[in-house]
Amino acid sequence: MYEIFADLHVHIGRTENGKPVKITAARSLNFANIAKECYERKGIQVVGIIDCASPYVIEDIENFLKTGEAYEIEEGGIIYKDEICILLGSEVETSEEGRNGKAGAAHNICFFPHLQDIKAFSNEMSRHIKNITLSTQRSDISGYELIDIVEKYHGIVIPAHIFTPHKSYYGNCTDRLAYIFKEKLDKIFAVELGLSSDTELADEITELETKTFLTNSDAHSLPKIAREYNKMLVEEISFQEIVKALKGEDGRKILANYGLDPKLGKYHRTYCDDCNQTIETKEPVEICPKCGGKNITFGVFDRIELIKDKKESKSPANRPQYIYQVPLSFIPGVGNKVMDKLLTHFGTEMNILHKTTKDDLEAVVGDKIATAIVKAREGKAQIQAGGGGIYGKVKE
Repeated sequence: MYEIFADLHVHIGRTENGKPVKITAARSLNFANIAKECYERKGIQVVGIIDCASPYVIEDIENFLKTGEAYEIEEGGIIYKDEICILLGSEVETSEEGRNGKAGAAHNICFFPHLQDIKAFSNEMSRHIKNITLSTQRSDISGYELIDIVEKYHGIVIPAHIFTPHKSYYGNCTDRLAYIFKEKLDKIFAVELGLSSDTELADEITELETKTFLTNSDAHSLPKIAREYNKMLVEEISFQEIVKALKGEDGRKILANYGLDPKLGKYHRTYCDDCNQTIETKEPVEICPKCGGKNITFGVFDRIELIKDKKESKSPANRPQYIYQVPLSFIPGVGNKVMDKLLTHFGTEMNILHKTTKDDLEAVVGDKIATAIVKAREGKAQIQAGGGGIYGKVKE
């Protein structure tokens, strides 16, 4: 058994020949570049790429395998340079009946062991999605129905960023996952917390006590990969081993969740779109106390306050530690030049964030930035809360 770092939510912006996949993601985010970024800069051993059901991306994967640098394994996954395991995933937007009978939408990340599995899944989902070539297009099925389709092709379903206001189960569909998945709820063994929540907040909801928590980046650019990630204990890097870790089977498990302080997330608190202010009241509000406006984006913290069923957060005994991780790109003074300098000296972001001493950092980037990195590592950074689609900020 050995420890690995895994980020299971990375998008593809464009294909190798420039065809669009995730419109809002960077053009440089293609299958090959993601593999190289994880190998050369990030220090991530397992990456889940969640736009692999696009026929354009499938073509890129087939060409990638022909280079000889990567190969599929029987246990599931594509191995790159014998060190990185790529999980083939698809983010699916389901159609749900939301609160008060209104239409709701939720994102799910689905993973499959082999290329032939996700090709078959893509073919079937093309009957439920208008444009299967683009990332996360609205489907005409529910999460309840999605489980059966994914299982048909040997895959797993993980509800994505479960509290965000626009495209998630708790955010705009339901107060309980049990209302959506009913008798199939036990088939959901892991959920993704999202950038604006953490373990303490999520464990205020009883039905999540039996679910494994994941912290993933939802990266829309190469630098954003591994802004959140998970430490896992596995026998090897493969689809099967990751599934065992998510289920806590045979000694495999999640050892730690590394995530943003929720205040850094762009939907942590409610935001007034009329006066462009973050609302940080003690109780959740639907009318802005500053301008009286009703055009607000409800925050993750405030949504959980409304739907929680515990008086205080209490995690189950086997819940791994949630460690606040401030990505280097969030730290004042760490621009592209400073990042390149750090990577040149220390190899990968995982080395910088976890292993490098303050003295070594200071010798390369000076006292101010070294101190900021160490403060962030120790959870002592001062943070201004985000909301309404605007990330929080680390104060200088």
